[in-house]
Amino acid sequence: MNACPYDAIYINPETNTAHKCNFCNHRIDQGLEPSCVIVCPTQAIKVGDLDDPASEVSRIVARDDVAVRAPEQNTKPKVFYRGADQASLDPTRTTIAADGLIWSETTAAHPRLPDGYDDAAVVARTAYATGAHPLTWAAKVSGYLVTKAIAAGTMLVAALLVLLGHADVQATVGVVPPLIAGTFLAVTGVLLVADLKQPARFHYLLTRGNPTSWLVKGAWILMAYAVATGIWWIGGLAGSGSLVEIMAAPTAVLAAATAGYTAYLFAQCEGRDLWQSPLLLPMLLAQAAAAGGAVYTLVDVVADVPESEAAVWVLLGGVLASLALVLVEVTAHGTRQVELAVHDMVAGAQKGRFRIGIVVGMLVPAALAVVALAADTSTLVPALAGLCALVGMWFYEDAYVRAGQSVPLS
Repeated sequence: MNACPYDAIYINPETNTAHKCNFCNHRIDQGLEPSCVIVCPTQAIKVGDLDDPASEVSRIVARDDVAVRAPEQNTKPKVFYRGADQASLDPTRTTIAADGLIWSETTAAHPRLPDGYDDAAVVARTAYATGAHPLTWAAKVSGYLVTKAIAAGTMLVAALLVLLGHADVQATVGVVPPLIAGTFLAVTGVLLVADLKQPARFHYLLTRGNPTSWLVKGAWILMAYAVATGIWWIGGLAGSGSLVEIMAAPTAVLAAATAGYTAYLFAQCEGRDLWQSPLLLPMLLAQAAAAGGAVYTLVDVVADVPESEAAVWVLLGGVLASLALVLVEVTAHGTRQVELAVHDMVAGAQKGRFRIGIVVGMLVPAALAVVALAADTSTLVPALAGLCALVGMWFYEDAYVRAGQSVPLS
């Protein structure tokens, strides 16, 4: 649904499946016009063959001043509006007039611009009020981003410890990391399936999946990563440092793919410009590094982690990189929809979650990590930094996911 920049897809409440206008294909097959054309009392809707230059609609498009919705999305729309000002087709440039939308009913849930956004670009008035759709993605997707970062980051740090020569450390390199990664990978899968409107059809992603969809590609990446961590775990249980060493490189690559593929999945959501940012991929990788370092600081409280300072450095680097990328995101100038979404995240409805994400998830862990590295502290200080990083990460992700869907599309 987030892939449609026209808000034309909806979830049927009876079947829990995605629906959209099918152009009344059952009527078209019989040589009849769509129902909307028939019932329109002013004959304002016309359909025809745009490939036929002699058709009425082709002549209208060629002759008259016409406009399309969201041309910047490059979806090659075939619905043309004759004599319409572009502002009247952009829901971010319209508003309910002070007369209360006279001659019509105004619904309290009508999509509006983010709270507090005052913009002179609003030049058209809303003529038809609709109810707001529930968010397609919310807490489950935010949680999935965090659990996936933990699953990926844990093995990235474990691979780093192998690189530093600790492949033979059975507990905190060979056994515990793949166990943690596998557990959070399973939680990630549960969240993904639970977020589907038809969870029982999850197997369709594998048996009937669209190979160009990153939802399908992501499922295959997660499965490959699960296999790699499983082999690593077997090597750890067997005390085979050589097998762990062999698996370090492919597991690290699959861990990075697990952390980063969501950037391409979000990029397919053409209706949400905030998620099209090229900063999303490095942000996900930085979060995975922070999550992996955080997990190891917590493990270090109860077990002996070799070169535990390395995990603190990874945590510090991850949160600082995340903070730098967020600063670039919120200060850069993007499309109108991006700026509206950023406003909602920073100063609108999501500002509380966003601020907790920045302070608890980035600033506090960075400060605690610096203290832990500068002074000979107990393991509790870096562990507290790691815990704060993970908690704050969820708040930031939740603000980001919700803000991306805050801009009205219709």
